[in-house]
Amino acid sequence: MRRRRQFITLLGGAAAWPFAASAQQPAMPVIGFLGASLPETSADRLRAFHVGLRETGYVEGDNVTILYRWAENHMDRLPALAADLARRVTVLVSYGTAPALAAKAATTTIPIVFGVSEDPVRLGLVASLARPSGNLTGLNFLGSELVAKRLELLRELVPGAAKVTVLVDPVAPPTETTVRDVEVAARVLGLRVQILKASTSREIDAAVATFVRESPDVLFVGGAFLFTSRRVQLVHLATLHKVPATYPAREFVEAGGLMSYGSNTTDIHRQIGVYTGRILKGAKPADLPVVQSSKFELVVNAQTARMLGLTLPPTLLSIADEVIE
Repeated sequence: MRRRRQFITLLGGAAAWPFAASAQQPAMPVIGFLGASLPETSADRLRAFHVGLRETGYVEGDNVTILYRWAENHMDRLPALAADLARRVTVLVSYGTAPALAAKAATTTIPIVFGVSEDPVRLGLVASLARPSGNLTGLNFLGSELVAKRLELLRELVPGAAKVTVLVDPVAPPTETTVRDVEVAARVLGLRVQILKASTSREIDAAVATFVRESPDVLFVGGAFLFTSRRVQLVHLATLHKVPATYPAREFVEAGGLMSYGSNTTDIHRQIGVYTGRILKGAKPADLPVVQSSKFELVVNAQTARMLGLTLPPTLLSIADEVIE
């Protein structure tokens, strides 16, 4: 009987080895990705994010798990989505001002990598660009700083313009800054300004109907997740009513819009992926300076220009990063 008990004990110990070895394996890290819009409108940006992760040795499904949460253009959902992720993840990634603020409110301990279009110091996300100090770091893609340049380029394409209609989403955090910067730039260029607001697809239709009645010379579309997700609708309406328009990102021009000027969104998301990977490897957000976007691109749709009866000036063509024929 003694020998039999000894055998069972030994067998039990041997059977436990795989479980003990398994328990010693480190758990796969989890990234939480908080987005304000829809996943289908962010496919290209997500691909760039994955490229950045791979540069630091991380591949989704192999050695890292990613949980995605999308607000689907309902900004009021962001706090709950951020809180849900904060309970589950190793590092939290947020793109846009509203997601970044929601992420910051959700946790003071989990590392957060953000991408915002405004000064993150002014937003209260970090103490300084060089020394973020808390649990957040990321990228500033300078959307607000480029407002004047966007309007200047549109005026160069439509030199006779006297009135600009500005379309903004009142729910989007950058709206106040956008309106202020457009008004300042418009005064310098001698343009009158009309502000229209839309925070739903139906309101976009109503806003466009209003500016068509008022006969604007040009349209300035502000940066907002709603507008990016509804870019086909916006581009169609602007083209239908023959209004030259400037947009915040190349996706609009690829959908048939006239022109865009802004930070290279592919490069932004790649760098967000790189920072996320570095944090997973042990870097602290406080030690990673906030990166200021340095790659900007002017994209022009030559076919849309012809449809609108516009001639692309040589000076504009010479500085364009891409001309879509």
